[in-house]
Amino acid sequence: MALITAKDLALGYDREVIVSGLNFEVNSGDYLCIVGENGSGKTTLMKTLLSLMEPIEGKILTGDGLNANEIGYLPQQTQVQKDFPASVKEVVLSGCQGRCGIRPFYSRKEKELAKSNMERMRIKELENRSYRELSGGQQQRVLLARALCATQKVLLLDEPVSGLDPKVTAEMYELIKKLNSEGITIIMISHDIEAAVLYASHILHIGEEVFFGTKEDYLKSSPGQLFIMNRRFKNEGKEQGGTGNDR
Repeated sequence: MALITAKDLALGYDREVIVSGLNFEVNSGDYLCIVGENGSGKTTLMKTLLSLMEPIEGKILTGDGLNANEIGYLPQQTQVQKDFPASVKEVVLSGCQGRCGIRPFYSRKEKELAKSNMERMRIKELENRSYRELSGGQQQRVLLARALCATQKVLLLDEPVSGLDPKVTAEMYELIKKLNSEGITIIMISHDIEAAVLYASHILHIGEEVFFGTKEDYLKSSPGQLFIMNRRFKNEGKEQGGTGNDR
C-alpha cells in the first residue's frame, strides 16, 4: 500500500476551491516534486498533507505503517523565523517534540538523535552558534536536521532552496537527493521545474491542467511539453542575445 494516497481532492479556503481533481499516490522511496504557478494551490496541498487544513472534498489516506506524526516538514522561512534567537542545537532538538509525549524534557535517546542528524547535515560544529547568525544555506541544513528528528520516512519540503545562491542551491539539491537515496521519501514544492525534472522520480503539476506521473511521462505531457518549449526559448535567447540584462 502507498504511504500517501490522495483521492479526488478539492482544496481551498472558506469553501472557495483553488484546485480540484487531485489524484496521486506516494510510495516509499519516491521523490515527488509539486510544481505549478504561484497561487495554484501547492502550499495549500502541503498544509493538507500535514493535517493543518481539511480538504473541501476528497480524502488523503496514509498506509504502509505511516503515522501522521512521522512526517518531517521544512517550511518556507519568514524573516521572523530567520531571526529566531536560539542555538542550532536547540532548534534541531525541537524536532523531537513529537517523540516526547507529555514529557517536559528530552531523553538521552532524543539528544543522541539530534546529534546524529547534526553530524549527518555536517553542522555539528555549529551546535552552539546562534541560529540567527548563520547563512541561509546553514539555516536550511539546521532545519533539515530538525525535520529528520521527526521522521525517518517522509520529508515535506516547501521551496527548500528559495533565496539561496546557485552554489548553495546545488549543494542543497544534492543533499536532498542523498537523503532520498538513503530511503527517505521526498515530497517537495518547487518553482524550479528544470531541477524537478532532473531530481524527481514523479511530478505533480497543478494548474489549469493537472498532471501526475513519472518525470518521463511528464516530459511527454502538455505541461511538460510547455516546459521544454520554454527552456528551448530561454536557451536560444542566451545564444542570440547574451544575458538579457543589456538594457
